Amino acid sequence: MTKTKKSDFRPNEFVVYPAHGVGQILSIEEQEIAGLRLELFVISFEKDKMTLRVPTHKATEIGMRSLSSPDVVTKALETLKGKAKVKRAMWSRRAQEYEQKINSGDLLSIAEVVRDLHRSDDQREQSYSERQLYEAALERLTREVAAVSGTDEAGAAKKVDDVLVTRAA
Repeated sequence: MTKTKKSDFRPNEFVVYPAHGVGQILSIEEQEIAGLRLELFVISFEKDKMTLRVPTHKATEIGMRSLSSPDVVTKALETLKGKAKVKRAMWSRRAQEYEQKINSGDLLSIAEVVRDLHRSDDQREQSYSERQLYEAALERLTREVAAVSGTDEAGAAKKVDDVLVTRAA
């Protein structure tokens, strides 16, 4: 097995795994799988009560990345202030696009989903599937904002909510 460039991730560091959001690397361990020795990142997603093992040589290939910079978080919050862009495509097509944006792990794309699906109190209620997508995107966004700013999720949620409320006003 050929070794590729050693990644820059370290134990106790927070990372973003595209399909699951923010997790913390607990350790780097070696395991034998199907006769091959693999070096794996052991990543804990505390909120989901899940542990994931990712081969170190595949981490960047699958889109695992470090937390966004504070500048990117600021841009994401600015994105929330924008006007919702709702395409006239069928809901199933839009839902697929939203799902792809959420699972891309890209903070700005996730912020776009939150912006587009957010409803203020005077707007019509969301369908069940809209609400599910909105809540998934909002959770990913607040977890990363919390991890980057060093606050708890409640503080990050308030920060995001304040931006959304001022947009609606």
